[in-house]
Amino acid sequence: MGLAAGLKARPAALCSGVGDYNARLLSSSCVIALSRYPGYPDQTARFQVRPGVWMNYIDAGPREGEVIVMLHGNPSWSYLWRHLVNGLSDQYRCIVPDHIGMGLSDKPDDSVYDYTLQSRVDDLGALLAHLGVDGPITLAVHDWGGMIGFGWALSHQQQVKRLVITNTAAFPTPADKAMPWQIAMGRHWKIGEWFIRSFNAFSSGASWLGVSRRMPADVRRAYVAPYNNWDNRISTIRFMQDIPLGPEDRGWSLLTRAGQALPSYADRPAFIAWGLRDICFDYPFLRTFKKALPNAQVMAFEDANHYVLEDKHEVIVPAVRQFLADNPIG
Repeated sequence: MGLAAGLKARPAALCSGVGDYNARLLSSSCVIALSRYPGYPDQTARFQVRPGVWMNYIDAGPREGEVIVMLHGNPSWSYLWRHLVNGLSDQYRCIVPDHIGMGLSDKPDDSVYDYTLQSRVDDLGALLAHLGVDGPITLAVHDWGGMIGFGWALSHQQQVKRLVITNTAAFPTPADKAMPWQIAMGRHWKIGEWFIRSFNAFSSGASWLGVSRRMPADVRRAYVAPYNNWDNRISTIRFMQDIPLGPEDRGWSLLTRAGQALPSYADRPAFIAWGLRDICFDYPFLRTFKKALPNAQVMAFEDANHYVLEDKHEVIVPAVRQFLADNPIG
């Protein structure tokens, strides 16, 4: 089954993800816009996660299939997971949201939405409740997806039966890891926020610097397309500003609790794929996951970067499929 064929489509406003977030009806121009994203479905679904705020998500594969929840980070979107969805949705139900402010989801301003880790966790819970997903899942995470996914799992630990982990974190920054200046500039300095929102510097920069193998031009355009103006870049900077570094930060308690709980997943099958050229989630983060999950299957690539699924999808997708087959949910 192809990705588009496995989708639970709903006629809702994908155009809101690229402009007017109050739009509600799917126009033909929005369908055409989706065709510009290579490998992405022709239609996705929408859910009103909060009053007046709509979340875009993929729901692909058989309804009765084992559920895999895939969570992206910043500054990517559900497009990041397309290779894995295409490789698994013939057998597995793949649920892939765009976080609010990201991808094709609405991009409200700060008066409408509180851009915090807790909000992201609550949104994920609302989506899965809406979809009736209250049974076992495989949790797949990248970048901020780790903090969001493991934050959600604090109250749903028994649902998480398998883990797929890629270049992410679910715990405070290791002591021997310094924040890259590119991230620090956005988090701490007003000039950094201005630069990111004026020039799409984070999304555009990551599409070049976050890979070891150069993205094809149409793929790179797909990565950056949702962040096409100042307003639509709000979440790329709010994610940076919400990075929990200490007790004074709003997400600190949630992140530390997630980190403390991480070793409790050691009895569950885990697959880790890691690009070692990542300047942000580099070896200290991988080392922490390996210590917490000593039985995990690990594929670490010396020649892959932050977007490891771009650099190594030909290897990772069949490896994940085999991992799932070898570790069925009982």
